[in-house]
Amino acid sequence: MNISTMISKSRRVSILGSAAMVVSLVVPMTFSSAPAGAATSPGSWCGSKHASVALADGFGNNTWRELTRYSGALTALSCPSVTKFIYTNGQGSTQKAISDINGLVSQGINAIVDFPDAGAAMLPALTKAYKAGTIVVPYRVTPGGKAGTNYTAYIGTNFVSAGVEWGKFVANALGAKGGNIAFLSGPPGNSQGLQELQGMKSVLKAYPKIKLVGTSPFNVTNWDPATTVTVIDGLLAKNTGANAIKAVVSDYGSALAGAFPEWAKAGQKIPVIATEDGNNVACAWKSGVAKDPAFKLMTVSSQTWMVEYAVRYAVAKATGGVLPPTTVPQATYENSVNPTGKEIAPNCQSSLPATAINSSGLTNSQQLAALAGKVPQRK
Repeated sequence: MNISTMISKSRRVSILGSAAMVVSLVVPMTFSSAPAGAATSPGSWCGSKHASVALADGFGNNTWRELTRYSGALTALSCPSVTKFIYTNGQGSTQKAISDINGLVSQGINAIVDFPDAGAAMLPALTKAYKAGTIVVPYRVTPGGKAGTNYTAYIGTNFVSAGVEWGKFVANALGAKGGNIAFLSGPPGNSQGLQELQGMKSVLKAYPKIKLVGTSPFNVTNWDPATTVTVIDGLLAKNTGANAIKAVVSDYGSALAGAFPEWAKAGQKIPVIATEDGNNVACAWKSGVAKDPAFKLMTVSSQTWMVEYAVRYAVAKATGGVLPPTTVPQATYENSVNPTGKEIAPNCQSSLPATAINSSGLTNSQQLAALAGKVPQRK
């Protein structure tokens, strides 16, 4: 196995025993059995033709990406026809992410699954790869363009519906009195945040006293925990007293929970929270509600498992398997106020680290391995 390494600015992550953040990870598939655990039983999407597959992240330096990297590799490994799996991390640099795509094409990789963090800036590189004959499957954040013209297929989800669910929860929690709310998303202009905002606004337009504050269209965090803390500090400083923030909506819950202590520093209570799930989110609610029974939390699934859909599609296309759907359903997950049949009370797992994501579909041991920076291998 060849590993090119680079030290992350934020922390070190162990990759199969090394102490560096992965930039390019190659896992040769030379054994007949697949690793035990989730996503190990291939379905009709796994064809008979041999193929090499890559997962390319524009930014891989957070726990969501550690879990998706693990799930993506596990899914690829479950298909015996996949002969090589490569992971690349753009480290938040658009130029490096573009270079990674070009490098994968030059290596002759048959199929690339890409999280295009930089959005439309990635489209020329993805189009070039597609025109060169590589199967290209962007997922979750759209780079623009069209399937069949710029890339093979786009694996998406209905982010508008997530925004609708968040909007309903916030509106019900704040009621007629309304108040200031803040919405946090990733890089500027990312399609996920814009679609979620569309969904929220479709609900909140009926509540004129609920006001979005901060940067428009959303407060930019780049899905980075440290940046999230900085953004929250700025919002708390500018919104005080009667204008204090009454609710925060964020599409990266684990990063938001890392900023919860900032409210105490500002002498304020944590407001209504609507976000994606994370173990630290649920555990923060569990400890916080004991001090403040009015603390309200609602989450949708963080969908780390969405990468499995994208990998299955890419593998199916490359190996001659049956193509799976290109749209992944949204799923509400936790609701502290009124959990229903499709939702549960906040799910704090004390046996797992704060960075775990409990809707991931991975076993506890798999989550621990992923969060230690490891990737599965055939044995």
